[in-house]
Amino acid sequence: MQGNVHSIETFGTVDGPGIRFVIFMQGCELRCAYCHNPDTWICGKGTDWSTDDMLKEIVKYKRYIQGVTVSGGEPLLQIDFVTELFAKVKAEGLDTCIDTSGVIFDRNNPEIVEKINSLLDVCDLVMLDIKHIREDEHIELTGKTNANILDFAKYLSEKNKEMWLRYVLVPTINDREEIIREWKAFADTLNTVKKIEVLPYHRLALEKYKNLGIDYRLKDIPEPTKEQVECADKILNNKGERQC
Repeated sequence: MQGNVHSIETFGTVDGPGIRFVIFMQGCELRCAYCHNPDTWICGKGTDWSTDDMLKEIVKYKRYIQGVTVSGGEPLLQIDFVTELFAKVKAEGLDTCIDTSGVIFDRNNPEIVEKINSLLDVCDLVMLDIKHIREDEHIELTGKTNANILDFAKYLSEKNKEMWLRYVLVPTINDREEIIREWKAFADTLNTVKKIEVLPYHRLALEKYKNLGIDYRLKDIPEPTKEQVECADKILNNKGERQC
């Protein structure tokens, strides 16, 4: 099985539990205004790897990594590759994690559901990015609806699959208290959320957008303050009733 890969990281510390080998897949359907990897958007622009060759690379670092995370781009666009790779990774005694938006999920499509179930059989943790809780604002932010993404979160809960939820905090976009509390209310309906991470929006990709000739829509948006991040974290992780 071949997969198209943007890049790899051999000592990842922010992409799941412990030290991880991280694979960034090429290709994404979303166009998130704050995306820091716009070079992963176009399918087929990366390097082709077989699962066997990728496994050979992974086992070089087996002594100190806890597991493997597949991110992107959107890794579910290459779900067959990820599923086959995860089965081989688990056979080596390492754990597996996927960092996804869940954008391809369609409960009414038997083929997709079958592929998702096969992946979940060999995936220990799903890190799910829910960009915005309100559909109209999600479309404005990413170009796509969030209906299937929220349904994917519900499906993971139904399947008793452990997940971490991630909230990228962007001033003027999703930092309003009522938005954060709506997002939190949805998260509270899920049974298998083990962690909620607040990720502060940053502007580190400005030069990358310039080099790619892509307009950066949030160029006038400031990064959140420490106080804003702390406030969101308090709400999302039940650390008090502080007002934003």
